[in-house]
Amino acid sequence: MRSARHHGNMLNLPLPHFLLCSCTAVFITQPLDLVKTRMQLSGEGGKVREHRTSFHAIARVVRSEGVLGLYNGLSAGLFRQATYSTTRLGVYQSLFDNFSGADGKPPGVLTKIGIGVVAGAIGAFVGTPAEISLIRMTSDGRLPLEQRRGYKNVFNALFRISREEGILTLWRGCGPTMVRAMVVNAAQLATYSQAKQLLLTLDHFHDNIICHFAASMISGLVTTLASMPVDIAKTRIQTMQTINGVPEYKGAIDVLTKLIRREGFFSLWKGFTPYYARLGPHTVLTFIFLEQFRMLYYGYSKRRKDGVAQ
Repeated sequence: MRSARHHGNMLNLPLPHFLLCSCTAVFITQPLDLVKTRMQLSGEGGKVREHRTSFHAIARVVRSEGVLGLYNGLSAGLFRQATYSTTRLGVYQSLFDNFSGADGKPPGVLTKIGIGVVAGAIGAFVGTPAEISLIRMTSDGRLPLEQRRGYKNVFNALFRISREEGILTLWRGCGPTMVRAMVVNAAQLATYSQAKQLLLTLDHFHDNIICHFAASMISGLVTTLASMPVDIAKTRIQTMQTINGVPEYKGAIDVLTKLIRREGFFSLWKGFTPYYARLGPHTVLTFIFLEQFRMLYYGYSKRRKDGVAQ
C-alpha cells in the first residue's frame, strides 16, 4: 500500500527536499524570471516598447547592468521558494494523501485540480511579500537612476517596504497573486501528475528521467498559457507608482482592461517566450530533482530498514 501511494504522489517527501529542489532550479532560471518581468513591463501604457524580443532584453541588461545584472533579485527568488513553493507543495502533499484511497489509489484528475487550487492559494498568501520584493528587484534596473529603489537584498526590501509604505504593502497584489498561483498549481501540479500517469501507460515510457522531462514540459506549456494574463496583471500592480496619492491601477480588472485597450489583446501573453522558457525549465528541473531525491530518499530508507531488520 505504501509503495503505491509513493508512486502515485511524487511529492511525498520531507519538506526540506521541496526547498532544496526548488532553490536548485532557481539558480538556473533566475535570469529568465528577470527577462520575463522586463518584457511584461515593456511598452506599459502604450509607450514604445523597450525590448523588441527576449534576446534584445537580455543583451540590454548585460550591456547596461553587467552579466550579474541577470541575477538581480536572486535572494528574493530564493526566499519566494522558501515561502511560497514549500508551503504549496507541503499542502498539496498533505491533501493528496488525505484524498488517496485506502489502497493507495491516487485521487482523480478533478480532485487533483481542486487540491492544486487550495495549495496555490495558501502558498501565494504566504509568499506574496517575497513575490513583491522579487518583482521590484528584477524591474529596478529599467528605471531612471533617480526612481530606482535600490534594495540590497530581499530582507532589505521587506524592511524598507514596511517602513516606507506600510506593512500591508507587502501584500499589495495579493488577490491576483493568489489567483495566478491557483491557476498555476491547478495546471502545473495536476497536469504533471496526470501527464506522468498517462505517459506510463505507453510502452515507450518508464518511470525515469525521460518520462519526468516529458511530463514536465507538457505541464509547463499548459501552465504558461493559462496563467500569463493573471501574471502580467500581478506584475504591473506590484510595480505601479502612486502619483499624488493616486495609484496607476485600481485592481487587476483595471490592469487587464487598460492593457487590452492600449496594447492589444495578445499583450496578455506579452513575454510568452521568457515566461515559458522560465516556467518550462523550472517545472522540469523542480520535478526532475524532486523525482531523483524521492528515489534516493526512499532507496536509502529501504536499505536502512533492511539493515535494521537483519
